[in-house]
Amino acid sequence: MTRFLGRTTWTDHWKPTRRPLLIVPVGACEQHGPHLPLDTDTRIASALADGLAQKFDEGDLLVAPPLTISSSGEHASFPGTLSVGAEVFEQIIVELVRSADWSAGVVLVNGHGGNRVPVERAVRLLRSEQRKVLAWWPRVKDGDAHAGYTETSLMLAIAPDLVRMHRVERGNTEPLADLIDEMIEGGVRAVSPNGILGDPRQANESHGRTLFTHLSIDLVAAVDEWWD
Repeated sequence: MTRFLGRTTWTDHWKPTRRPLLIVPVGACEQHGPHLPLDTDTRIASALADGLAQKFDEGDLLVAPPLTISSSGEHASFPGTLSVGAEVFEQIIVELVRSADWSAGVVLVNGHGGNRVPVERAVRLLRSEQRKVLAWWPRVKDGDAHAGYTETSLMLAIAPDLVRMHRVERGNTEPLADLIDEMIEGGVRAVSPNGILGDPRQANESHGRTLFTHLSIDLVAAVDEWWD
């Protein structure tokens, strides 16, 4: 059986004795500086979800179509960004997981930090309904926040043809904690006119592959522990 839900038929899942775990990549469509594509978060989440499915026996895990437009209001002043808002996105997560009761559970592989609040709220509600759901977030020690060294390196490893390295610029490199109040008030543009929080100028594919390997190991371990 294919590991991608969209390529199956409903009869492939009419097996009550062996229900698959559903993996949902959660991305965004938002600016990532002048050098990264708008679907950066979706591509990273999808690559990690695909890698996760490959670590398990065929049929045990299914990768759902990604959620490509989510809660990106902080980037709204940049052309190209699309957002449904936090409240609507929270409800989307709730209804999506409810609709997957045919599965053994749902793992939300998140690629966009701006989704954290609505996703966590949705997960709390779903768990109160006795549904099995896990929200996983990438953790990169000493990584920068947005479209910087971290994400640019990951994209050079995942989709190098989409990275415009000739457009790379330094962004605001102050700690996110020092910027958050101003960002809440005025969005990312208020603290970074080019949309970058970090410095992607030294990003490279080798570092991206290392980051991706570490994130993949962490994701597999998290699912193993949760699903047992």
